[in-house]
Amino acid sequence: MSRIRGKGGTDGSVARGGGLLVAGTTSDAGKSVVTAGICRWLARKGVSVAPFKAQNMSLNSFVTREGAEIGRAQAMQAAAARVEPSALMNPVLLKPGGDRSSQVVLLGKPVGELSARGYFGRQGPAANPPSNTDSPGQTRSLGREALLGTVTECLEELRRTHDAVICEGAGSPAEINLRRTDIVNMGLARAAGLPVVVVGDIDRGGVFASFFGTTALLSAADQRHVAAYLVNKFRGDVSLLEPGLDMLRDLTGRPTVGVLPFAHGLGIDEEDGLRVSLRGTVRESVVAPPHGADVLRIAVAAVPLMSNFTDVDALAAEPGVVVRFVDRPEELADADLVVLPGTRGTVRALEWLRERGLADAIARRAAEGRPVLGICGGFQVLGERIEDEVESKAGTVAGLGLLPVRVRFAAEKTLARPVGEALGERVGGYEIHHGVAELLDGAEEPFLDGCRVGSVWGTHWHGSLESDGFRRAFLRRVAAAAGRAFVPAPDTRFGELREEQLDRLGDLIEEHADTDALLRLIEKGVPEGLPFVPPGAPGETS
Repeated sequence: MSRIRGKGGTDGSVARGGGLLVAGTTSDAGKSVVTAGICRWLARKGVSVAPFKAQNMSLNSFVTREGAEIGRAQAMQAAAARVEPSALMNPVLLKPGGDRSSQVVLLGKPVGELSARGYFGRQGPAANPPSNTDSPGQTRSLGREALLGTVTECLEELRRTHDAVICEGAGSPAEINLRRTDIVNMGLARAAGLPVVVVGDIDRGGVFASFFGTTALLSAADQRHVAAYLVNKFRGDVSLLEPGLDMLRDLTGRPTVGVLPFAHGLGIDEEDGLRVSLRGTVRESVVAPPHGADVLRIAVAAVPLMSNFTDVDALAAEPGVVVRFVDRPEELADADLVVLPGTRGTVRALEWLRERGLADAIARRAAEGRPVLGICGGFQVLGERIEDEVESKAGTVAGLGLLPVRVRFAAEKTLARPVGEALGERVGGYEIHHGVAELLDGAEEPFLDGCRVGSVWGTHWHGSLESDGFRRAFLRRVAAAAGRAFVPAPDTRFGELREEQLDRLGDLIEEHADTDALLRLIEKGVPEGLPFVPPGAPGETS
């Protein structure tokens, strides 16, 4: 297929790769899924496509090959596009450390903690700029203008090297209290000359009001970029919806370019660990019958500021493995394995475990020889002592004492993509942590970068369970320690399951969206003559 070319930015000066911004009427409207679906659909057509999210707030992150930290959703969208993930695809990542502050990760590297007021205000801490745009020794503040410059430079680089770039917005573009500092929704659309498709979740109800209200709250200049709507999670007969879509077009002058049906199990790596529902099954997955005689029950402690809970997806993909998130000690009683996941607040998670009685329940399990796995922050919690003057600034805190490990928090974050061998199998993963673990005497065997004592394992490596052979070997050890006649299925290939999931997303776009209309927007840019929908942003008129 010939290279897609867009009209360029608002100055119209340079031809470059086409682009599209996928916005949403709300958080969780389906922006990530739609963006991934469009990327996979285009990749299957032979288009060189890349995903992009200017600013992401997420506790689920990933490490690229060059050692940069980005949101896991963008890594999955890169997989959908069949390209290697890059820091260019998510230049600003905010990792919440509580209700009012976040760690700011700029171009894959942390540059400091900042309050919401500080971040969305005009000033911020100094940060190292991209090396290809600034002279050595220069610094760039985290003010809106500087960050907008950084994200548009990253987007421009992707558009120079790809046929198309599919951008994902954040939250809603009609958050009028944040519009002045916006660099991810309409601020980006206007700076980069992008047409915008607004996604609405009809399963929540009120989708017509959401589409109309979102548009009507934007300024005239912003509205000129809103080109179309897309309905997500529809159940029923589309013909019953069509009269409403026609009326919406009459009211706004904008078409609806797709009605995607409700489908189970299509959520790619969620962004916000603070809001995700912790009850029920992982990714709405259906547990397949066990390969052996028994199922294996896994309880994941729903610690505060839980990060990279996607680590357990590979476990949930195994036939006969039941994964659930828990927050009470009695919920551990029938678990064959307890997982302490990563967290952005190791000391806070430790306090939470103790307050709820989970710490004592985990200690009893260990004494009884019942399996426990700690990953990253969960590994640190299992150690003897934590020295933290960086994350919580709590000083020296006693850990659960189940592994011979001492942890000291360093100012510099470890970002790595290690590979190795464990349990007789090749395994790879990624590391994202400030805590540096010192292994003491008493470990019975090494376990990746950590260790095992009895039936307690700990490691900093995220993603290791996605290595099929290693996962099976580990589950065999867990089943033996738990006394379960569970046998891992020999043919579960997690990478292939992820590919099938991404293909299903591509199918949704190809089969239920107006792909000709999407291609026109990507190739030709913002349509001319889109009407103004009153009243517009407060204080502004057409």
